[in-house]
Amino acid sequence: MRVEVLRLGHRFARDKRISTHIGLVSRAFGADKLVMDVHDPHVEESIKRVVDEWGGDFTVDSTSNWRKYISDYKGDSIHLTMYGININQSSGSSLSTKKNKLIVLGGKKVPSDVYQLVDLNISIGNQPHSEVAALAIYLDRLYAGVELEHEFKGRKRIIPMERGKNVVLD
Repeated sequence: MRVEVLRLGHRFARDKRISTHIGLVSRAFGADKLVMDVHDPHVEESIKRVVDEWGGDFTVDSTSNWRKYISDYKGDSIHLTMYGININQSSGSSLSTKKNKLIVLGGKKVPSDVYQLVDLNISIGNQPHSEVAALAIYLDRLYAGVELEHEFKGRKRIIPMERGKNVVLD
């Protein structure tokens, strides 16, 4: 199963940090790729630096036609939105690992056709919340926690400790 995250509504002046965090969470929690509806070299370079230092095969791309990207996607397209069906009540297909997943996250107000283009509209809760938190929770549920044990084999790695910190350069 491949997992891609499609970020809609990235605003250059306002969303560099949040879009970067979406990429970092996507990578750390098991996704393979971040696709943005605009090309932002700042976000792409920030994530590329992390991949270069910490490892993994995560990539960043952009699309000029996100509607076509969603429509042409081979697998389940899942929009994480506070207006969707709560993840606890959603169908099993939202968390099935049998098909590839495209996770759609909005920044600014999401165009209404997104709700019709995707296969499922899922909420982590029906209250305003961060799309970064929603993504982390969804990916953790999708992978049932095993993504947290993935080894990225980068130049840097952390030796877990109860106290202090230890980063090893390989």
